[in-house]
Amino acid sequence: MSLRVVLADDQDLVRAGFRVILGTEPGIEVVGEAGDGAQAVELVAELRPDVVLMDVQMPRMDGLQATRHILSAGHGTRVVILTTFDREDYLFEALQAGASGFLLKNASPEDLVESVRVVARGDALLSPEVTRRVIARFSTAPRERTRPPELTDREFEVLVELAKGASNAEIAAALHLGETTVKTHVSRVLTKLGLRDRTHAVVFAYERGIVTPGG
Repeated sequence: MSLRVVLADDQDLVRAGFRVILGTEPGIEVVGEAGDGAQAVELVAELRPDVVLMDVQMPRMDGLQATRHILSAGHGTRVVILTTFDREDYLFEALQAGASGFLLKNASPEDLVESVRVVARGDALLSPEVTRRVIARFSTAPRERTRPPELTDREFEVLVELAKGASNAEIAAALHLGETTVKTHVSRVLTKLGLRDRTHAVVFAYERGIVTPGG
């Protein structure tokens, strides 16, 4: 089945460009377009897409508010925030709103397509740059590496590696595990801690001082 995508941006030209890029990709279908956040919320409720590409600054309702409404409704739709504004306040508000990714509009077409595929399969679009900003945001508070009681020692080790932005293959190499075993541990970590995806695992780890910059 094709991945179903809704585009939410108040600029017709931007939506047209995204539609052309995504429309040429096998397995991806643009099923709706919204010119503001309120319309995006309505379309998601009606169409139940897999992914919304969401602009931040839009009339009637901005993209961050729309993201909160969409995710609180529990339709299973995942949101990638798109913006021309490389601002940390947008980044952290987007993460706190529950977005699964954050992408600048000057990203390459390949990155745009990959963002849809990544979040649709339940992963997070967490670039090294975003990881660095999350680290910097939570690097000033006192740190004490304490294992959450819900996790086993091995799951805690996996969480630490996740918070460094490591892929499953990198975690497997670091902990001398098979990738299938790592996938199982990652799934258990997210479930036990009530986290949506890897992005929010990183935020969780830094908010609670589980990891520190460079460590």
